[in-house]
Amino acid sequence: MKESQHLLTVGELAKRAGVATSALRFYEERGLIHAERNLSGHRRYARAVARRVAFVVFAQRVGLTLEEIRVELDKLPADSTPTSDEWDRLTQTWCTRIDERIAELQRLKHGLSDCIACGCLSLEHCNILNRDDHLASRGPGPRFWVGDARPESE
Repeated sequence: MKESQHLLTVGELAKRAGVATSALRFYEERGLIHAERNLSGHRRYARAVARRVAFVVFAQRVGLTLEEIRVELDKLPADSTPTSDEWDRLTQTWCTRIDERIAELQRLKHGLSDCIACGCLSLEHCNILNRDDHLASRGPGPRFWVGDARPESE
């Protein structure tokens, strides 16, 4: 069987990976995946690229930026399927990120419930309101919702 029979067209890879062909071109421009070109200049992808695309999609859902994803993918072999150990090392980085995201979502869920129940009748304890902008030194945004503790004076 010829090597070209093992390669996927951009449409085949898009269908297999569940992404748009434009996403594959974008990922290639960003250095996340690599395509070979046939004699007529059409993209052809090794089957192992499907795993890299799955990694990109999942990593984006975890909250990694495309640059962070590229850095992680650069640690893997470009033209072959990574080993189980290589994937394990790579995804360990995600555990902390996922835990942080879960904690953030739990804070947001709790804060949302508080806001719905509050009806804005108790602005002294509002997670959005930063009375007299006392928390500006801690950074922008709703500081209580992002996890900052309430000052003792409130």
